[in-house]
Amino acid sequence: MLPTDLPLLRSCGRPSLLPDGRAAVVAVSAPDLDSDRSQGRLWWVPLDGDGPPRPLTHGHDDSSPVCSPDGRWVAFCRSVDGAPSQPYLMPLDGGEPWRVASAPSAVTAPRFSPDGTGLAYLARDPQDGRYVADAAAEAPRLISTLQYRNDNLGYFRDRPRRLWVVELPDDGVEASARPVTDVDLEVGAFEWWPDSRHLVAVAARHAARELDLRRDAVLVDRTGSVPVPLTDADLGSSLGVETAVPSADGSALWLLATDLGPDGLDAVAQPIGAYRLAVATTPAGPRAHGAPVRLTAAEDVELVSEVAAADGPDLLTAVERHGSVQAVRISPDGTASELSPAGSVVHGLAVAGSRVVAAVGTPDSAGLLQVLTGGTRVVGDWSGPLRETGRLVRPVPLTATSPDGATVRGWVARPDAGRHGPGPYPTILMIHGGPYAQYTTALFDEVQVLAGAGYAVVYGNPRGSSGAGWAHGRAIERRMGTVDTDDVLALLDEALGAADLDAGRVGVMGGSYGGYLSAWLTTRTDRFTAAIVERGFLDPVSFAGSSDIGWFFGLRYVGDHGTDPELVAAQSPMAHVGRVSTPTLVIHSEQDLRCPVEQGQRWFTELRRRGVDARLLLFPGEGHELSRSGRPRHRRARFEHVLAWWAEHLPTGEAPAVAGR
Repeated sequence: MLPTDLPLLRSCGRPSLLPDGRAAVVAVSAPDLDSDRSQGRLWWVPLDGDGPPRPLTHGHDDSSPVCSPDGRWVAFCRSVDGAPSQPYLMPLDGGEPWRVASAPSAVTAPRFSPDGTGLAYLARDPQDGRYVADAAAEAPRLISTLQYRNDNLGYFRDRPRRLWVVELPDDGVEASARPVTDVDLEVGAFEWWPDSRHLVAVAARHAARELDLRRDAVLVDRTGSVPVPLTDADLGSSLGVETAVPSADGSALWLLATDLGPDGLDAVAQPIGAYRLAVATTPAGPRAHGAPVRLTAAEDVELVSEVAAADGPDLLTAVERHGSVQAVRISPDGTASELSPAGSVVHGLAVAGSRVVAAVGTPDSAGLLQVLTGGTRVVGDWSGPLRETGRLVRPVPLTATSPDGATVRGWVARPDAGRHGPGPYPTILMIHGGPYAQYTTALFDEVQVLAGAGYAVVYGNPRGSSGAGWAHGRAIERRMGTVDTDDVLALLDEALGAADLDAGRVGVMGGSYGGYLSAWLTTRTDRFTAAIVERGFLDPVSFAGSSDIGWFFGLRYVGDHGTDPELVAAQSPMAHVGRVSTPTLVIHSEQDLRCPVEQGQRWFTELRRRGVDARLLLFPGEGHELSRSGRPRHRRARFEHVLAWWAEHLPTGEAPAVAGR
């Protein structure tokens, strides 16, 4: 894959099914280098062989489709010329879409009420005078809470995310939407209750919400009301609820949540589990009947909060397992059955009638649509043009044993021998962020671009990663840079045992936690010819006051520098920067609030003043997610600079062009 192939990296989002299950509507998006924005359109995908998929919309950035309960309409979010997305409706039997309401900011997650008379969505509600043309002229902000900024957003206390409902108007008419939650409630995921009168939402509404990570499931009346807690942190619930989905008959509420312990901050490697809460129907509305019951094992089941749908009494979701993300069905008694095979990576799913359809990533597709009932059947695949370039390679599984006997799983991707010869190839060790995350089997542009330039890429899931159980993820708590270091080096050494990989020409790179471990490795060894440290967590001390998650993340992972400075320093790359001699490219985004830019700037400065060959690549206007969802031209430029750095230090014969150097 080449950096210029980014527009071919087409992925599909969460699908929506017609009520009879005969077709799906899905948004397919890709980076567009000409407009320098992501562009998306809606597609109609027949599920019974009635022709190929066909586009429903074009010319704008359309996303998040949802079909109406009667199958007549599709609601979706549309961004016109880069403006904030707004809610639109379009008849599915033909006709033009129209904006159904005007939102004060970008709209997400539209949902029809079960009776089809209302549409709910999320949108931020800025205070008067905030977020106008001249931001520098705004009044000052007086901060009194630990949580007040988010990466890729900025300040949010003065623009809370509220839940809005619009009563659906006549065709072609724009209506007024009303907020049904107050300005002091930051709303996360939501779903309609089956009675169409209520909605269930996720929000932190308890008294200690500024000091912990707990969130409750709350019930909101369609016309607006004081939220009624269905889980209650004020009464001792330790759950951080991510997603809440009512069963089809409203007799239970499915929760995807983490157990954060008595202090509400025990977040290290806590897996998302499935909880079931019995619900009673009362004259005042649905009310919790008892406490939530966890139905998945905390030790070895890790669910994905973004994948959730009710199917009758059951929950459909997805579980992380050693690089897979498999769709599963969980019944009220906790019985789980797999819906998709090992090796698939499910990003979203929907159910209607007897059909389950999922958006899936595979080793050679960034996004395809599969029917998961009656076997696995592909009904839409938008990665054909990328495969037709002939530039994709297929990584092969790799297993290694760490010095203490632990098993480490990963992959090695080799260049195409027909284009690059038989090797031995210079090799890049790539380390993921998180750390509680996992590399998967899905097509990964980072790996493909490096392999396309002639590099072998070794990557995997060391201890600290998700997908291998609680103990695996928890192993680096207050031990960062220990067994995780052993694991990635064991994986690298296992790969370098092959004759076609060059053990004398090896580099290391990673972002976020991967940036941490890449920098850490250069304080431990000189074996790497060069390194790339991107958006790294490099100094736990300054991170605590500058990162949007600094008030808890480093304190939980490495310890409190105020009470145990030696423990923190033992895990801090910055405390050992004087040992580094490896040439290093530092990449950072100027608006990164997750790992603030000062982390990268200080790493670069400390290396340069010690005489290490170091460069700093800064991207204006970007946040922590640059490599995944930044401006397309910035993403292309980033790839070009990465390849130029490796071409300088680990030449392969390729001569990459770099824009904007």
